[in-house]
Amino acid sequence: MDNSQLKLLPPTFEPWTAQPSAKQIAVLMSGGVDSSVTAMLLKDAGWDVLGITMKIPLAQQCNHPSPCCGTQAAFICDQLDIPHYFLDVEQAFHKFVIEPFRRAYNQGWTPCPCVDCNTFLKFTLVWDFLEATFGIRHLATGHYARLIQSNGHSCLVRSNDNSRDQSYFLHGISAHRLGRLVLPLGELTKQKVRSLARTRGLNVADKPDSMELCFAGQGNYRDALGQEAVPHPGPILDSDGKVLGQHQGIFNYTLGQRRGLGIAFTEPLYVTRICPGDNSVILGTRQEALRRHVSMSSVNTFLPDELQLGRQLFGQIRSPGQACPCTVLQVGPQTMVKFNEPQFAPCPGQRLVLYNHCQTVVAGGTITYLNGPPTSSRTDSLGTA
Repeated sequence: MDNSQLKLLPPTFEPWTAQPSAKQIAVLMSGGVDSSVTAMLLKDAGWDVLGITMKIPLAQQCNHPSPCCGTQAAFICDQLDIPHYFLDVEQAFHKFVIEPFRRAYNQGWTPCPCVDCNTFLKFTLVWDFLEATFGIRHLATGHYARLIQSNGHSCLVRSNDNSRDQSYFLHGISAHRLGRLVLPLGELTKQKVRSLARTRGLNVADKPDSMELCFAGQGNYRDALGQEAVPHPGPILDSDGKVLGQHQGIFNYTLGQRRGLGIAFTEPLYVTRICPGDNSVILGTRQEALRRHVSMSSVNTFLPDELQLGRQLFGQIRSPGQACPCTVLQVGPQTMVKFNEPQFAPCPGQRLVLYNHCQTVVAGGTITYLNGPPTSSRTDSLGTA
């Protein structure tokens, strides 16, 4: 990838002048408590630390005055006596995060922009740029996940605090990068991180957690869809094809959605299919939204010896969820698993991440279509349900 799309701004306070050593590391800092404590812990451990804050754009039609990342990171670095730079990534962010996000919703998918940002921007373009510009080979973030050594290889593992685990968002990192990635918070709880920040007098100790869509100004995802979100009314149907109402654009819906449907019925209804081909939204019962077979493409594999036919693994289909037992049925450009128990509304565009019994990430990819018993005779660009 071409990192000429990135532009390093002048040093915020003092320039980076560290001498070459094996203990140089760049920390991606948002101005929140997690990345601030990450920088603090690495400095205390003897690393030569450089703080980097990505300058990202706000998507069109957002009313929030500023994105989540800001100048607070620079003042934290000044307090810790760490050099700091802003890195303008606006052009690349539009290309790799915002534009795919918009395309996904307009084709009836539910994207995962944080994974795209991590995979294509932070841990590819930005990392390459920092290494080329400063000669720094190690990178750290405030993500809650662990890295362990197994058989001479670095493995990505769930955080000790499962309630904060973010390994799901990191599954797209190239395997060869893991040996130079540092995640100091993987052994800690959020409460401990805030306590460490208070002890050192960091003024972000009690700063609220940011939401996922930083480029939407922490607002509704529809605010970030821009001019492409032009309402194209279409039918809302039940699973037998009966018209129940009319929608104002398929981008307003995700699989499994129950609220905001505007349909009165004798039992709760959920979005079970989105059909961009004929611009329709299909509603059904909760039972009709369940699936056992899920396929993924663009698979990134960390442990190929464990991604084998018939292997029992644990699959997670969305970030705020649990990994559930499943069996690998197909391996390749389209990798398929069958869950022991039906999963509620897997969404094309979201990610399927597979773990082994040691909570180590085996592989992950983009959910592309669903397989299994059809909920109706209808088909669309995602294949049969």
